[in-house]
Amino acid sequence: QVQLVESGGGLVQAGGSLRLSCAASGRTFSSYAMGWFRQAPGKEREYVAAVTWSGSTTYYADSAKGRFTISRDNAKNTVYLQMNSLKPEDTAIYYCAAASGGVTFRPSSYAYWGQGTQVTVSS
Repeated sequence: QVQLVESGGGLVQAGGSLRLSCAASGRTFSSYAMGWFRQAPGKEREYVAAVTWSGSTTYYADSAKGRFTISRDNAKNTVYLQMNSLKPEDTAIYYCAAASGGVTFRPSSYAYWGQGTQVTVSS
């Protein structure tokens, strides 16, 4: 089983950067594909980025391409989301999640979720 805790959110001006971290507990972290999702007020939870269990392949939503970078360090049981050139529309609660199967972009496919960390981008 995997437990996930996000951190690194906060308030930032448009154009600024944040790095989110997701710390995982358990000894099977490296066998899970990992994803980042976000949910803005009044919106459904949406996919942002994903990485395979090995970290060899990454995937991004169109909204994140060129600005966000997902990475993982299995030795540290941690997944990161580097967020650059932030825009007000990036404001949301960001969640990391773990899937026991192959990489997936559907929230319903992820078995484990963190509690979320708030990212607010001011104009």
